[in-house]
Amino acid sequence: MTLAEQLWSENADVVAEVLDNPFVRGIGDGSLDRKLFAGYVAQDAYFLESFARAYALALARSPDTATLLTFADLLAGVREELRLHESYASSWGIDMANVEPAPATLAYTEFLLATAATGSVGVVCAAMTPCMRLYAHVGTALDADTAGPYRQWVETYADPGFDEVAALLEKLLDQHVDDLTAARMAYRRAMRLELAFFDAALKPGP
Repeated sequence: MTLAEQLWSENADVVAEVLDNPFVRGIGDGSLDRKLFAGYVAQDAYFLESFARAYALALARSPDTATLLTFADLLAGVREELRLHESYASSWGIDMANVEPAPATLAYTEFLLATAATGSVGVVCAAMTPCMRLYAHVGTALDADTAGPYRQWVETYADPGFDEVAALLEKLLDQHVDDLTAARMAYRRAMRLELAFFDAALKPGP
């Protein structure tokens, strides 16, 4: 078992909580209130910009060319996710220009950016992997045929191409972790922040 597989297995309890979260279930069966989803899209776009910055910080500190180029590919993947959000914003009239980050969003972005600025490359990968692997897992766990207005969202994260991008990050995690305790703590913290992010999405914005 690789380290990435081990960390994912250790956090199966949080994965189960995410899949049982009313927000995630609402996406899967298409019943989620559209206003709640619109608020989530705006918050997630704000989050993804910080996610991209964390990749950039890790890229700048890459210890070898192969790692640098992989982070560059991962950074390009965030751009594709942001295009999905822009598509929703355009068709649903979501204001992406004046997003006020929710406390759960700030907690997650501040954790990622602080880790990317001060942690080793391996620990940065451990902090960022849960987002990628969890969304790939959620996408395949949900049924696009029942997701109704959220079909595009489900299909995006269920796509094998997204799984491949998540696997790239997991490969870097396996290669660069030299402090297992710190990596385990960062991974667990990110998983809990993911769950908190979905919980927060259930609350209507101002």
